[in-house]
Amino acid sequence: MTRDDSLKLTIHEEPSVFERMFRAVELVKQRLERTCEALKRAGIPYAVIGGNAVAAWVATIDDGAVRNTQDVDILLREEDLDRATEAMAAAGFVRNSVMDITVFLDGPDGKPSQGIHVLLADRKVRDDYASPTPKISQAADIDGKSIIELEALVEMKLNSYRKKDQTHLLDMIHIGLIDSTWPSRFPPPLGQRLQQLLDDPEG
Repeated sequence: MTRDDSLKLTIHEEPSVFERMFRAVELVKQRLERTCEALKRAGIPYAVIGGNAVAAWVATIDDGAVRNTQDVDILLREEDLDRATEAMAAAGFVRNSVMDITVFLDGPDGKPSQGIHVLLADRKVRDDYASPTPKISQAADIDGKSIIELEALVEMKLNSYRKKDQTHLLDMIHIGLIDSTWPSRFPPPLGQRLQQLLDDPEG
């Protein structure tokens, strides 16, 4: 094979990489749609949290600033978990547990990293968190889906405060969803974290 042939082969293969990338994004969207529809049909209160909730709120201001995410995170009440398991099973999801976190896998061969991750409402994810997860009632309707309210979402991100949480918070700061009035809304440890991001949004 000549160098030119090798180059042509590489160029020819590149679209399949992009196709896989776009397909991965589409699959997350489909899992989110199936999850929301299954829970809504069963009459189970829920709220979308995590990266998809951030994306929904960011899209209300600037859809060009939306980031993709590889999984779906939802908030459920503990008393609804068994009913949610039945509803999700009807939509093709299989309940599992990964590091004490309930995950609905997309079929028996689904990957946990691409599953539906469940947090329980009004519970501390970790003992050292400043506050518990939101109540299930702290949700807003965005295009027919139950999305956690913005202030509750920000508080969750400030509690976990991993690199990706900081990135999500900065995204919301950059488009004006969060401003200088927000730190006072949260307990001091969380408010201080937010103030630091506001003071130095470029890192």
